Amino acid sequence: MKIFSIVGARPQFIKLAPLSAALAAGRHQEFIVHTGQHYDYAMSEKIFIDLGIRKPDIHLEVGTGNQTVQITEMMLKLETAMLEKKPDRVIVFGDTNSTLAGALIAAKQNIPIIHIEAGLRSYNRTMPEEINRIVTDHLSQYLFAPTQTAVDNLTTEGLGKKTFFTGDIMVDTMKNSIQIALAKSAVIKELKLEGQPYNLLTLHRHYNVDDSGVMEHILNELGLLEEKIIFPVHPRTKKMLPANYTVPANIQMIEPQGYLDFIALEYAAKRIISDSGGIQKEAYILQKPCITLRSETEWVETVNEKWNLLIHPADKTIASKIAAFEVPATQHNIFGENVTEKMLKLIDESK
Repeated sequence: MKIFSIVGARPQFIKLAPLSAALAAGRHQEFIVHTGQHYDYAMSEKIFIDLGIRKPDIHLEVGTGNQTVQITEMMLKLETAMLEKKPDRVIVFGDTNSTLAGALIAAKQNIPIIHIEAGLRSYNRTMPEEINRIVTDHLSQYLFAPTQTAVDNLTTEGLGKKTFFTGDIMVDTMKNSIQIALAKSAVIKELKLEGQPYNLLTLHRHYNVDDSGVMEHILNELGLLEEKIIFPVHPRTKKMLPANYTVPANIQMIEPQGYLDFIALEYAAKRIISDSGGIQKEAYILQKPCITLRSETEWVETVNEKWNLLIHPADKTIASKIAAFEVPATQHNIFGENVTEKMLKLIDESK
């Protein structure tokens, strides 16, 4: 089959890596289509290199902009690309603007859509990602669900007949990448972190970084933790930091990291603090306590398993709650295994 794999952001590149390799081995003709939604080197080109993904066959170079402009430009360019190449299937990943644009154009051209990481729900429709994932699920013909909760969500919405419980493909990416990361990455040594306990922090959600008051509150609270915090600063976050704000002394801001270096930082961290959906999963897979600075999460299983603690960003006791958080001695396998193999089998059977 001729397949379009549409990606545009870091979490999608991570999910693409094992599937693209499997599609090539299965002798499908895959076109990797990069929308350009993430254009920063560390968050885009370097991840392709780190994960051994070949260069995109089609690069739309859309870049930044408000959501309406960005999605519209993606749709126009994707329409041209699909009309030219005439794919038999379109694969979209997750819940970004690239996901929505790809699904809309494929649906208009009556091309069957495979949605990887289908069925997630935060039930917070102020999140653009929530709208993207709901619309994409209802447009798709094949819904690859990462967890049982996702399956249940899709069944409730009348999509059960199109739903397949595959597990989460990030499990395979992590399995393939962790030993490479530990062997090749020098970031721990470069940051002089050998033998030092530290927390790893990421922030990028609009409700955490667009309001400087909210972001200052979060960082000030984390300053009270009195533990070393390594903070790779997302370009969006860095842009929003006030020039006259002094970051607490225990927080070390560093540049965005490539995927392998970031995995190495996660692996060695005492705990992970984030507002990212994908990083919540990575923390669970690596058996690291995770603090999620949000009011809700799509990955409710990680909270139910008591490996992930939700804290509202406006909470006045963030530091004390983090310090008191303890995880169980064991955890259950909630994200599956041999996920790529299951997905490839379903793709083959969709002919």
